[in-house]
Amino acid sequence: MKKLLIGVGIAGIALGGWKLHSHSTVIDRDGGKLVADRIWIDHMPRNERDTINAFLALTSDPLGVFQATSRWQGQFELFKYEQRGNEIRAVFPHTGSKETFKTKARECSEKGFDFCLELDGGKHGVKRYYSMEGWDIGNAADAQQKILKIETDATK
Repeated sequence: MKKLLIGVGIAGIALGGWKLHSHSTVIDRDGGKLVADRIWIDHMPRNERDTINAFLALTSDPLGVFQATSRWQGQFELFKYEQRGNEIRAVFPHTGSKETFKTKARECSEKGFDFCLELDGGKHGVKRYYSMEGWDIGNAADAQQKILKIETDATK
């Protein structure tokens, strides 16, 4: 779990390296601010080789990341985005590809998580992610600190 979360943290640091001039807020269909500035994963890893999918979208620099990682291996792709209601329009600078996906975030009590996120319409990542109370972040540096806290709490 430790190296897994460090991998997600590396993607967060990569996000922090980018600076853009615009500011955007991602909100869910109900107007709540659950999607952005929060760590999302598709499941808690079952073992050190179990690959999880992670999703982050930062509002301080409208950048996001899709990441698939295990404790030992991972890959990520960053994207720039703009938000319109519950729709995210993403541009992936490395490939130049563009995607538009709809978000639906809500409080839930599924699989031991506090929040559920559904992404519809994109080719990256998975369709459903989960998050916990306290996994909210303000920027890439904050993401790094939160990931370290999650790591510490998970290994107690």
